[in-house]
Amino acid sequence: MKEEMRTIGYLCPACHKRVIQQRSVFALSASGVVVSCECGESSLTIEAEENKFRLSVPCGVCGEEHLAECSADKLLHGRGIGLACPDTKMLCCFIGEDYAVEHEMEQLSLAAAKEREQGDDPAAFADSVIMYEILSELKEIAARKDGITCSCGSKSYGMEIHSTYVDLVCKSCGAKLRIPAATDEDLDRLCCRMKLQIKSE
Repeated sequence: MKEEMRTIGYLCPACHKRVIQQRSVFALSASGVVVSCECGESSLTIEAEENKFRLSVPCGVCGEEHLAECSADKLLHGRGIGLACPDTKMLCCFIGEDYAVEHEMEQLSLAAAKEREQGDDPAAFADSVIMYEILSELKEIAARKDGITCSCGSKSYGMEIHSTYVDLVCKSCGAKLRIPAATDEDLDRLCCRMKLQIKSE
């Protein structure tokens, strides 16, 4: 019989990389686990108690460490359980099924990058709600077949987030496609697009 596994994910506050590792339900139930980032600067710990777990989670959003308790049933079974940063109310850790953890960690990675871009200035984004919607829409376009490509033939790109726009940057030729991200009209325009192409220089 195949051993049941759970996937544990968090964002490292030191190097900002996604940390995603699997552990067996048996190991979690027996003694809890430690999941560490490869940079060596952060570790998430799960301690097993009678019918609950105590967690210590490094937060990639605010940089602090958060302590939480959750029931054994929620952590070991079902789609999964997410823990939120008490300061920002953003998800900082997700434990559950593999696909669910991957999805939540990708969202967290985008949101945390946005927070870092914003820094200490809450007015850094012209409209943070619009920016979040634009990023979500870009993610949906990217998920489509050939959703985001470059006219040089590459499908590999990076994303630079600024206060009023997002730049899609081709990793092969360096060309950029600027997506305005400040107004409802910007969002409406992007929602009409099924695919995006960066124009090579």
